[in-house]
Amino acid sequence: MANHLTFGERELLYRLRKQGKTTAEIAELMGRHRSTIYRELGRNTGQRGYRPKQAQRLAETRRLACRRPCKLADPEVYKYVEDHLELRWSPDQIAARSRLDFPRRRSRWLSDQTIYNWIHQREPSWCEKLRRGGRPPERRGKLAGCVRIDGRPDVINRRRRYGDWEGDTIVGKGRRSALVTMVERKSGYLRVGRADDMTAATTARVIQRRMKNLPPPLRRSATFDNGKEFAEHEKIAKACDMDVYFAAPYKSWQRGTNENTNGLLRQYFPKGVDFSRISHQEVARVEKLINERPRKRLGYKSPAEVLAKRLCRN
Repeated sequence: MANHLTFGERELLYRLRKQGKTTAEIAELMGRHRSTIYRELGRNTGQRGYRPKQAQRLAETRRLACRRPCKLADPEVYKYVEDHLELRWSPDQIAARSRLDFPRRRSRWLSDQTIYNWIHQREPSWCEKLRRGGRPPERRGKLAGCVRIDGRPDVINRRRRYGDWEGDTIVGKGRRSALVTMVERKSGYLRVGRADDMTAATTARVIQRRMKNLPPPLRRSATFDNGKEFAEHEKIAKACDMDVYFAAPYKSWQRGTNENTNGLLRQYFPKGVDFSRISHQEVARVEKLINERPRKRLGYKSPAEVLAKRLCRN
Protein backbone atom coordinates (compact mmCIF):
# COMPACT_ATOMS: atom_id res chain seq x y z
CA MET A 1 0.00 0.00 0.00
CA ALA A 2 1.07 3.59 -0.54
CA ASN A 3 1.92 5.74 2.50
CA HIS A 4 -0.81 8.28 1.68
CA LEU A 5 -4.48 7.39 1.87
CA THR A 6 -6.41 7.68 -1.37
CA PHE A 7 -9.77 9.41 -1.71
CA GLY A 8 -11.46 6.00 -1.95
CA GLU A 9 -9.88 4.96 1.34
CA ARG A 10 -10.96 8.20 2.94
CA GLU A 11 -14.55 7.52 1.86
CA LEU A 12 -14.29 4.02 3.34
CA LEU A 13 -12.84 5.43 6.57
CA TYR A 14 -15.78 7.85 6.82
CA ARG A 15 -18.33 5.06 6.33
CA LEU A 16 -16.67 2.79 8.90
CA ARG A 17 -16.66 5.58 11.47
CA LYS A 18 -20.35 6.17 10.79
CA GLN A 19 -20.88 2.47 11.55
CA GLY A 20 -19.27 2.97 14.97
CA LYS A 21 -16.09 1.02 14.28
CA THR A 22 -13.09 1.70 16.52
CA THR A 23 -9.86 3.05 15.07
CA ALA A 24 -8.18 -0.33 15.56
CA GLU A 25 -11.04 -2.13 13.78
CA ILE A 26 -10.94 0.38 10.92
CA ALA A 27 -7.19 -0.10 10.50
CA GLU A 28 -7.59 -3.88 10.31
CA LEU A 29 -10.47 -3.69 7.82
CA MET A 30 -8.55 -1.26 5.60
CA GLY A 31 -5.27 -3.16 5.78
CA ARG A 32 -3.51 -0.13 7.27
CA HIS A 33 -1.45 0.36 10.41
CA ARG A 34 -3.51 1.92 13.18
CA SER A 35 -1.03 4.82 13.48
CA THR A 36 -1.86 5.73 9.86
CA ILE A 37 -5.55 6.01 10.76
CA TYR A 38 -4.85 7.98 13.95
CA ARG A 39 -2.62 10.38 11.98
CA GLU A 40 -5.23 10.77 9.23
CA LEU A 41 -7.97 11.63 11.72
CA GLY A 42 -5.71 14.01 13.66
CA ARG A 43 -4.56 15.93 10.59
CA ASN A 44 -7.67 16.01 8.45
CA THR A 45 -10.64 16.34 10.82
CA GLY A 46 -12.45 19.66 10.56
CA GLN A 47 -14.93 21.49 12.78
CA ARG A 48 -17.78 19.32 11.47
CA GLY A 49 -15.87 16.09 12.01
CA TYR A 50 -14.09 13.87 9.53
CA ARG A 51 -15.36 14.25 5.95
CA PRO A 52 -13.61 12.57 3.00
CA LYS A 53 -13.71 15.50 0.54
CA GLN A 54 -12.41 17.93 3.12
CA ALA A 55 -9.75 15.43 4.23
CA GLN A 56 -8.58 14.95 0.64
CA ARG A 57 -8.39 18.71 0.09
CA LEU A 58 -6.38 19.27 3.29
CA ALA A 59 -3.97 16.45 2.43
CA GLU A 60 -3.41 17.72 -1.12
CA THR A 61 -2.83 21.26 0.14
CA ARG A 62 -0.12 20.06 2.54
CA ARG A 63 1.48 17.91 -0.14
CA LEU A 64 1.66 20.82 -2.60
CA ALA A 65 3.18 23.06 0.06
CA CYS A 66 6.00 20.54 0.57
CA ARG A 67 6.92 20.22 -3.11
CA ARG A 68 10.04 21.86 -4.42
CA PRO A 69 9.49 24.04 -7.49
CA CYS A 70 10.48 22.41 -10.78
CA LYS A 71 13.91 23.52 -12.01
CA LEU A 72 12.38 24.41 -15.36
CA ALA A 73 10.38 27.12 -13.63
CA ASP A 74 13.68 29.05 -13.52
CA PRO A 75 13.70 31.26 -16.68
CA GLU A 76 17.42 30.58 -17.30
CA VAL A 77 16.98 26.82 -17.13
CA TYR A 78 13.86 27.04 -19.27
CA LYS A 79 15.75 29.01 -21.94
CA TYR A 80 18.65 26.53 -21.83
CA VAL A 81 16.33 23.57 -22.49
CA GLU A 82 14.29 25.39 -25.13
CA ASP A 83 17.39 26.50 -27.06
CA HIS A 84 18.78 22.96 -27.20
CA LEU A 85 15.46 21.44 -28.17
CA GLU A 86 15.47 23.86 -31.10
CA LEU A 87 18.75 22.20 -32.10
CA ARG A 88 16.91 18.85 -31.95
CA TRP A 89 18.85 17.62 -28.93
CA SER A 90 17.15 14.85 -26.95
CA PRO A 91 16.22 15.34 -23.27
CA ASP A 92 18.91 12.80 -22.39
CA GLN A 93 21.56 14.84 -24.24
CA ILE A 94 20.36 18.10 -22.68
CA ALA A 95 20.35 16.62 -19.16
CA ALA A 96 23.83 15.11 -19.51
CA ARG A 97 25.24 18.28 -21.05
CA SER A 98 23.85 20.47 -18.25
CA ARG A 99 26.30 18.81 -15.85
CA LEU A 100 29.22 19.61 -18.16
CA ASP A 101 28.14 23.18 -18.86
CA PHE A 102 27.44 24.01 -15.20
CA PRO A 103 29.76 21.77 -13.15
CA ARG A 104 29.46 23.90 -10.00
CA ARG A 105 25.82 24.92 -10.26
CA ARG A 106 23.74 21.92 -9.27
CA SER A 107 20.60 24.05 -9.49
CA ARG A 108 21.07 23.98 -13.27
CA TRP A 109 21.47 20.20 -13.46
CA LEU A 110 18.52 18.32 -14.92
CA SER A 111 17.38 14.76 -15.49
CA ASP A 112 15.85 13.65 -18.76
CA GLN A 113 12.69 12.60 -16.89
CA THR A 114 12.30 16.13 -15.49
CA ILE A 115 12.36 17.48 -19.04
CA TYR A 116 9.87 14.86 -20.29
CA ASN A 117 7.52 15.61 -17.37
CA TRP A 118 7.68 19.34 -18.09
CA ILE A 119 6.92 18.74 -21.77
CA HIS A 120 3.86 16.62 -21.04
CA GLN A 121 2.53 18.86 -18.27
CA ARG A 122 3.46 22.37 -19.44
CA GLU A 123 4.87 22.48 -22.97
CA PRO A 124 3.25 19.84 -25.22
CA SER A 125 4.28 21.87 -28.29
CA TRP A 126 7.88 20.84 -27.59
CA CYS A 127 6.96 17.28 -28.57
CA GLU A 128 7.28 18.36 -32.21
CA LYS A 129 11.00 18.92 -31.66
CA LEU A 130 11.61 15.36 -30.42
CA ARG A 131 12.31 12.34 -32.58
CA ARG A 132 9.86 10.08 -30.72
CA GLY A 133 7.21 12.72 -30.26
CA GLY A 134 7.91 13.19 -26.55
CA ARG A 135 7.91 9.54 -25.51
CA PRO A 136 10.74 8.64 -23.09
CA PRO A 137 13.12 5.94 -24.37
CA GLU A 138 12.15 2.35 -23.56
CA ARG A 139 14.05 1.13 -20.51
CA ARG A 140 12.58 -2.33 -20.14
CA GLY A 141 14.52 -5.57 -20.23
CA LYS A 142 17.22 -4.37 -17.81
CA LEU A 143 16.07 -5.88 -14.53
CA ALA A 144 18.90 -7.28 -12.45
CA GLY A 145 19.18 -10.92 -11.40
CA CYS A 146 16.17 -12.17 -13.33
CA VAL A 147 15.74 -15.57 -14.96
CA ARG A 148 14.48 -15.36 -18.53
CA ILE A 149 11.66 -17.47 -19.88
CA ASP A 150 14.20 -19.64 -21.73
CA GLY A 151 15.11 -21.14 -18.36
CA ARG A 152 11.53 -22.05 -17.49
CA PRO A 153 10.84 -25.80 -17.12
CA ASP A 154 8.85 -27.51 -19.85
CA VAL A 155 6.15 -28.56 -17.36
CA ILE A 156 5.24 -24.87 -17.06
CA ASN A 157 5.38 -24.23 -20.80
CA ARG A 158 3.01 -27.12 -21.49
CA ARG A 159 0.53 -26.19 -18.72
CA ARG A 160 0.82 -29.65 -17.17
CA ARG A 161 0.16 -28.55 -13.61
CA TYR A 162 -1.64 -25.95 -11.51
CA GLY A 163 0.19 -23.21 -9.63
CA ASP A 164 2.07 -21.45 -12.44
CA TRP A 165 1.10 -17.80 -12.82
CA GLU A 166 1.60 -14.90 -15.22
CA GLY A 167 1.84 -11.35 -13.84
CA ASP A 168 1.45 -7.86 -15.24
CA THR A 169 0.06 -4.41 -14.41
CA ILE A 170 -2.83 -2.48 -15.92
CA VAL A 171 -1.83 1.16 -15.76
CA GLY A 172 -4.30 3.84 -14.67
CA LYS A 173 -4.68 7.48 -15.61
CA GLY A 174 -1.39 9.37 -15.74
CA ARG A 175 0.54 6.24 -14.69
CA ARG A 176 -0.20 7.18 -11.09
CA SER A 177 -1.96 3.95 -10.12
CA ALA A 178 -2.44 0.43 -11.43
CA LEU A 179 -4.02 -2.96 -11.02
CA VAL A 180 -1.56 -5.79 -10.45
CA THR A 181 -2.88 -8.91 -12.15
CA MET A 182 -1.83 -12.52 -11.53
CA VAL A 183 -3.40 -15.25 -13.71
CA GLU A 184 -3.01 -19.00 -13.20
CA ARG A 185 -1.92 -20.47 -16.54
CA LYS A 186 -3.81 -23.79 -16.51
CA SER A 187 -7.17 -22.58 -15.20
CA GLY A 188 -7.19 -18.87 -16.05
CA TYR A 189 -7.97 -18.06 -12.40
CA LEU A 190 -7.35 -14.38 -11.58
CA ARG A 191 -5.94 -12.65 -8.54
CA VAL A 192 -5.90 -8.85 -8.79
CA GLY A 193 -4.94 -6.06 -6.39
CA ARG A 194 -4.92 -2.29 -6.53
CA ALA A 195 -1.58 -0.48 -6.40
CA ASP A 196 -1.75 3.22 -5.60
CA ASP A 197 1.59 3.88 -7.28
CA MET A 198 3.86 2.16 -9.80
CA THR A 199 6.85 1.56 -7.53
CA ALA A 200 8.46 -1.86 -7.24
CA ALA A 201 7.93 -1.91 -3.47
CA THR A 202 4.19 -1.33 -3.77
CA THR A 203 3.85 -3.91 -6.56
CA ALA A 204 5.70 -6.50 -4.45
CA ARG A 205 3.44 -5.84 -1.45
CA VAL A 206 0.29 -6.22 -3.55
CA ILE A 207 1.47 -9.53 -5.03
CA GLN A 208 2.43 -10.89 -1.63
CA ARG A 209 -0.93 -9.89 -0.17
CA ARG A 210 -2.90 -11.52 -2.99
CA MET A 211 -0.80 -14.69 -3.30
CA LYS A 212 0.39 -15.71 0.16
CA ASN A 213 -2.96 -17.11 1.29
CA LEU A 214 -3.03 -19.64 -1.56
CA PRO A 215 -2.11 -23.26 -0.77
CA PRO A 216 1.57 -24.02 -1.54
CA PRO A 217 0.68 -26.34 -4.49
CA LEU A 218 -0.92 -23.29 -6.13
CA ARG A 219 2.23 -21.17 -5.66
CA ARG A 220 4.85 -22.77 -7.88
CA SER A 221 6.03 -20.09 -10.30
CA ALA A 222 5.31 -16.66 -11.76
CA THR A 223 6.28 -15.21 -15.13
CA PHE A 224 6.33 -11.43 -15.24
CA ASP A 225 6.45 -8.62 -17.76
CA ASN A 226 9.70 -6.61 -17.93
CA GLY A 227 8.35 -3.47 -16.28
CA LYS A 228 10.47 -1.90 -13.56
CA GLU A 229 7.57 -2.34 -11.15
CA PHE A 230 8.73 -5.97 -10.89
CA ALA A 231 12.27 -5.03 -9.86
CA GLU A 232 11.75 -6.56 -6.40
CA HIS A 233 11.12 -9.99 -7.93
CA GLU A 234 13.59 -11.66 -5.57
CA LYS A 235 11.58 -10.44 -2.57
CA ILE A 236 8.39 -11.75 -4.20
CA ALA A 237 9.99 -15.13 -4.88
CA LYS A 238 11.14 -15.49 -1.27
CA ALA A 239 7.94 -14.24 0.38
CA CYS A 240 5.61 -16.37 -1.79
CA ASP A 241 8.01 -19.34 -2.16
CA MET A 242 7.71 -19.22 -5.95
CA ASP A 243 10.16 -19.47 -8.84
CA VAL A 244 10.13 -16.26 -10.88
CA TYR A 245 10.77 -15.89 -14.61
CA PHE A 246 10.60 -13.01 -17.06
CA ALA A 247 9.20 -12.98 -20.59
CA ALA A 248 11.40 -11.61 -23.37
CA PRO A 249 11.02 -7.86 -24.02
CA TYR A 250 8.30 -6.94 -26.53
CA LYS A 251 6.93 -10.50 -26.63
CA SER A 252 3.64 -10.18 -24.77
CA TRP A 253 2.39 -13.39 -26.40
CA GLN A 254 4.69 -15.27 -24.01
CA ARG A 255 2.20 -14.25 -21.31
CA GLY A 256 -0.87 -14.75 -23.47
CA THR A 257 -3.15 -15.89 -20.65
CA ASN A 258 -2.38 -12.74 -18.69
CA GLU A 259 -2.78 -10.43 -21.69
CA ASN A 260 -6.17 -11.96 -22.52
CA THR A 261 -7.37 -11.61 -18.93
CA ASN A 262 -6.24 -7.99 -18.80
CA GLY A 263 -8.50 -7.46 -21.80
CA LEU A 264 -11.42 -8.85 -19.78
CA LEU A 265 -10.63 -6.43 -16.96
CA ARG A 266 -10.68 -3.54 -19.40
CA GLN A 267 -14.36 -4.29 -20.00
CA TYR A 268 -14.95 -3.08 -16.44
CA PHE A 269 -12.09 -0.57 -16.13
CA PRO A 270 -11.54 1.17 -19.51
CA LYS A 271 -8.41 3.15 -20.31
CA GLY A 272 -8.20 6.46 -18.49
CA VAL A 273 -9.56 5.12 -15.20
CA ASP A 274 -7.85 6.42 -12.05
CA PHE A 275 -7.55 3.25 -10.00
CA SER A 276 -6.84 5.19 -6.81
CA ARG A 277 -10.53 6.16 -6.93
CA ILE A 278 -11.70 2.56 -7.36
CA SER A 279 -12.37 0.84 -4.04
CA HIS A 280 -10.80 -2.47 -3.08
CA GLN A 281 -14.31 -3.86 -2.78
CA GLU A 282 -15.06 -2.98 -6.41
CA VAL A 283 -11.81 -4.59 -7.56
CA ALA A 284 -12.72 -7.75 -5.62
CA ARG A 285 -16.21 -7.75 -7.15
CA VAL A 286 -14.83 -7.62 -10.70
CA GLU A 287 -12.27 -10.31 -9.90
CA LYS A 288 -15.10 -12.58 -8.75
CA LEU A 289 -17.15 -11.89 -11.89
CA ILE A 290 -14.24 -12.81 -14.16
CA ASN A 291 -13.40 -15.95 -12.20
CA GLU A 292 -17.02 -17.09 -12.49
CA ARG A 293 -17.17 -16.51 -16.27
CA PRO A 294 -17.19 -19.83 -18.23
CA ARG A 295 -14.29 -20.49 -20.62
CA LYS A 296 -14.39 -22.51 -23.82
CA ARG A 297 -10.98 -24.10 -23.19
CA LEU A 298 -12.24 -25.34 -19.80
CA GLY A 299 -15.25 -27.07 -21.35
CA TYR A 300 -17.32 -24.00 -20.41
CA LYS A 301 -16.52 -24.40 -16.74
CA SER A 302 -15.34 -21.30 -14.93
CA PRO A 303 -11.84 -20.86 -13.44
CA ALA A 304 -13.44 -20.73 -9.99
CA GLU A 305 -15.12 -24.11 -10.57
CA VAL A 306 -11.92 -25.68 -11.87
CA LEU A 307 -9.87 -24.56 -8.87
CA ALA A 308 -12.59 -24.86 -6.21
CA LYS A 309 -11.23 -27.97 -4.48
CA ARG A 310 -7.58 -26.91 -4.74
CA LEU A 311 -8.30 -23.47 -3.29
CA CYS A 312 -9.71 -25.08 -0.16
CA ARG A 313 -6.59 -27.16 0.55
CA ASN A 314 -4.23 -25.98 3.28
